[in-house]
Amino acid sequence: MLASFLSVAAFDFFFVPPQLSFAVSDTQYLLTFGVMLVVALIISQLTARFRFEATIATYRERRTRALYDLGRELASALTASQIIETAVGRLEPLFRAKVMLFIPNSEDRLRAATETGNDADAGVAQWVFDNQQPAGLGTNTLPSSAALYVPLKAPMRVRGVIALLPEDAVHPFLPEQQRLLETCAAQIALALERVHYVEVAQDAIVAMESERLRNSVLSVVSHDLRTPLTTMLGLANMLNAPTLPPGRQSEIAQSIQDEAIRMTKLVTNLLDMAKLQSGVKLNKEWQLLDEVVGSAVRACEHSLRHHKLELKLSRDLPVLEYDAVLIERVLVNLLENAGKYTPAGSRIELAARHDGDKVRITVTDDGPGLPSSMEHRAFDKFTRGAPESTTPGVGLGLAICRAIIENHGGTIEAGNAQPHGARFSFTLPAGSPPELPPEDA
Repeated sequence: MLASFLSVAAFDFFFVPPQLSFAVSDTQYLLTFGVMLVVALIISQLTARFRFEATIATYRERRTRALYDLGRELASALTASQIIETAVGRLEPLFRAKVMLFIPNSEDRLRAATETGNDADAGVAQWVFDNQQPAGLGTNTLPSSAALYVPLKAPMRVRGVIALLPEDAVHPFLPEQQRLLETCAAQIALALERVHYVEVAQDAIVAMESERLRNSVLSVVSHDLRTPLTTMLGLANMLNAPTLPPGRQSEIAQSIQDEAIRMTKLVTNLLDMAKLQSGVKLNKEWQLLDEVVGSAVRACEHSLRHHKLELKLSRDLPVLEYDAVLIERVLVNLLENAGKYTPAGSRIELAARHDGDKVRITVTDDGPGLPSSMEHRAFDKFTRGAPESTTPGVGLGLAICRAIIENHGGTIEAGNAQPHGARFSFTLPAGSPPELPPEDA
């Protein structure tokens, strides 16, 4: 507006005779001055309005962008700590203020969820949480507070309180900024509620899975413990029978021993599975694979006495770093598993070869093979090739194998061989063995 008056005055002073004077010799110029002034005022008003609307549009675009970025990052957050980190990182530059969040515990008492939470008044935050109303700087409730407190309202309940401590304490937040903060707080609350119910659902799934697993353990273990115990009890009664022929005692004693070994294996499998799941420490050493293969074959001599075991070990096998006791357990489990599910007299092959940066060990049999639905579930706990089979076992051997191999950084898989039979293979990383110190002369 001032520019409009100055432009008319400059026109009169420099261009209207007498020049260099504000005097007007011709009164018609007064009409010209009036028209110029009106046009200039209209243009200045339109310019000011356009500038104001451009400022508003820029602010709205900035607000929309900020809400979009905040919502996008909150949607990808998987934990409450990630949500809090996102909220602090996005809101501090947006409002030029220190952002603090308070999250309730199981007793609805707030605790600071950010490192700067001690800078805010916990009492005010608790009041805001209990009353579900904003308070603090720029509000009618506790306006003397140095920070603005806004509840994190979600559809089901209040999920916490967010507090903003502005850098410029003299000028409180504008109403538009307070509305923007409430919108951001609503998004944060929705994200916190989503994560909460995801955790509740996960806990429910874990509880259901634990209950299912417990029932499976009780069902399988009770059956596989009761069967040998019943057998041993019957055999013990036969030993006490006065009419028992003398030659049968040795046979019955061997049967009792076999059942005791079966029970020992069952208990050992359960204990080993528990140890592996709790994080067993590997005793890895650099050694050849031939040694552990020989130990596993000797351990399976009795159980595979009715099968033909063939060894095919490549000559270029490198030295590997592994826990010999655990890898022997894997080989024994795979060999005994092949023996249990194949007829007597069939062939079982144990092969090992160098495959790039790893060594692949394969156990192949000539049995009926795996059902198509079992190839991806063979290593699950309490999973057996034939659920109704009379073959003894609880379905833990292959699960133990997978846990051991994964702890070694390898992979294990199951499939069917051609033309028939099952194939189990696992890999161990080849690695780089350390250089041996030179021998003394």
